[in-house]
Amino acid sequence: MNVLVVGGSGFIGTNLSRELSNRGHDVTVLSREPESEALPADVDTVRGDVTAYDSIEGAFEDQAAVVYLVALSPLFQPEGGNERHVEIHTEGARHVVQAAEEYDVDRLLHMSALGADPDGPTAYIRAKGQAEDIVTASDLDWVIFRPSVVFGEGGEFVSFTKKLTPPGLAPLPGGGKKTNFQPVWVGDLVPMLADAIEDDPHVGEVYEIGGAEVLTLREIAKMVRGSIIVPVPMGLAGVGLKLAGSIPGFPMGGDQYRSLQFDNTTSDNDITAFGVDRQDLTKLGEYVDSRA
Repeated sequence: MNVLVVGGSGFIGTNLSRELSNRGHDVTVLSREPESEALPADVDTVRGDVTAYDSIEGAFEDQAAVVYLVALSPLFQPEGGNERHVEIHTEGARHVVQAAEEYDVDRLLHMSALGADPDGPTAYIRAKGQAEDIVTASDLDWVIFRPSVVFGEGGEFVSFTKKLTPPGLAPLPGGGKKTNFQPVWVGDLVPMLADAIEDDPHVGEVYEIGGAEVLTLREIAKMVRGSIIVPVPMGLAGVGLKLAGSIPGFPMGGDQYRSLQFDNTTSDNDITAFGVDRQDLTKLGEYVDSRA
């Protein structure tokens, strides 16, 4: 099968491209900077920007399936402001759907996010929700994934936690007890993505995917850093982040504060749709220990 992975030079994309290549598919990666040493030698690359339709549409010719992975991190305030979430997540998805329909692509796998909602509390969540509406309204055979935070070699979640929690004393909003995550290892996630591309029963499904356990930010910080956590009142943390977010180059702002006020966990972990049991999943602590 010919598979186009849009955003395939990123963290999840390189892992998925390798998985698809190992399964015998002909993979093409479309990216603004498609060159990546992590990509297998037999993966083709093409340069394009999802915000510019004319730069990407030709890559969809003769493709049987398309994966849309281009995303800005919800962990950091995007350069250019929150409107970049709409440009990348919403309008980028619109362009991908348009090209896929124009070139009669059979299947679209769309990477969304837990809590995606056009009326959600953050720009990231709203843009992801708007993108889902575009995908589900299309004539394509679509599958949507909503993973919790994804960790692994080349991922940003562990490094973000280290930035958030300096060694020694680490001040965390609400002491890190207010926000729950369900981290999933990239090596567990990508086989499910590949199965969803290959297998017809997944068409029209929205899958919430989480890891083996639910952890608070406090537990994750102690796991990654071993720091002593110093609680910062949520209200005070919110004021501080909103003010700091106006400083050019500061990586967090009001949206990141709001994202700490709701959990990043599944309501019903859909890993079972892929024949996976929770006990089969790699825990974050196991990964961190293996990197020590």
